[in-house]
Amino acid sequence: MGALDIDAVTSHYKALARLVPLKAITRESDYRKATAALEALLDAGGADEHHPLAGLVEALGEVIESYEARSHRLPEADPRQALTFLMQQHGLKQVDLVDLASQSTVSAIIAGKRGISKKLAAKLAARFGVSSSVFV
Repeated sequence: MGALDIDAVTSHYKALARLVPLKAITRESDYRKATAALEALLDAGGADEHHPLAGLVEALGEVIESYEARSHRLPEADPRQALTFLMQQHGLKQVDLVDLASQSTVSAIIAGKRGISKKLAAKLAARFGVSSSVFV
């Protein structure tokens, strides 16, 4: 293996870093840029492990995951409190979840009159990008 061409690596890294942030995320604005870049890479086929962008998707995913672990922790809460918290964080109202459950169902859950089914927990988890265990 030959010597690493630092000038070439630096040049390529700078060009790549303008498009895809591959450094530790420290601000929410950088997080939004990173998730947008990840979505674009996934849309381009990077989710396929044989795609040329798969390694980049994996690296960016790890950078994003690290930031989320540090900055987007959910407080300890029961499923109803978790749902209320996530709705507030995402600026959602009960009516905004009608694609997952009826407004009356969501209202009953928030009021503590009804629990969250495993099926709905899975839908909510996908919607909010969290584990379904948050809702059960």
